[in-house]
Amino acid sequence: MTNILLIEDNEQLQKYITEYLSAYGFHAHILQDYDTVLDTIAALAPKLILLDINLPKFDGFYFLKLIRSRYSTPIIVLSARSEESEQIRGIEIGADDYVTKPFAIGVLVAKINAILRRTEQSGQPSASSTELTFGQLSLCTDTMRARYRDASAELTRNEFRVLRLLMKSAGQIVTREQLLEELWDDTSFVDDNTLTVNVTRVKKKLAELGLGSVINTKRGVGYVLDPSSGPDA
Repeated sequence: MTNILLIEDNEQLQKYITEYLSAYGFHAHILQDYDTVLDTIAALAPKLILLDINLPKFDGFYFLKLIRSRYSTPIIVLSARSEESEQIRGIEIGADDYVTKPFAIGVLVAKINAILRRTEQSGQPSASSTELTFGQLSLCTDTMRARYRDASAELTRNEFRVLRLLMKSAGQIVTREQLLEELWDDTSFVDDNTLTVNVTRVKKKLAELGLGSVINTKRGVGYVLDPSSGPDA
């Protein structure tokens, strides 16, 4: 069975999630000690983490930051906080998806399967080069790192997919619908604001590398990696 780490303190919800995930071929391991979350991840090596926000001692955003400082394991936030600002906050910190409570277990399983499928695909060796280039900007598909001249930055899984699609289509408009399909298998599963947050994070990381204006926004349409404003224009 595929190991999933469940960080949730509500015993009734623990039982509900673990029983249903088991029926779908997953093993949900419930975190027992919040002081050893990183050690538990190291020992369990889960394929995915389900993380509640309202937790004892520290809230889930603290644990999200803590986990992201060490691991790139996919994380789905589970939260009763449905405000747009909270969802954006979770994505900005590093969550791969944000599911509001109450939720249908079928939707949660679909999201889990979609993320795991993308993870497996991104881990497969490419028949072509494992590096995309755009002038002196390069993107390593094996390590999910962007490099420009002597500087480099590690990307989250979603940031990597955004930049990869833009680099593959350099000079052409990539619509928001295309990006949504790249990040999520079903565009109805994601808030449009979530895409904006991910693109903004990519722009920020490129700016930190010295590429502050390489991604142009085509309002109401999408984005373009513009050669005329690129690293070697």
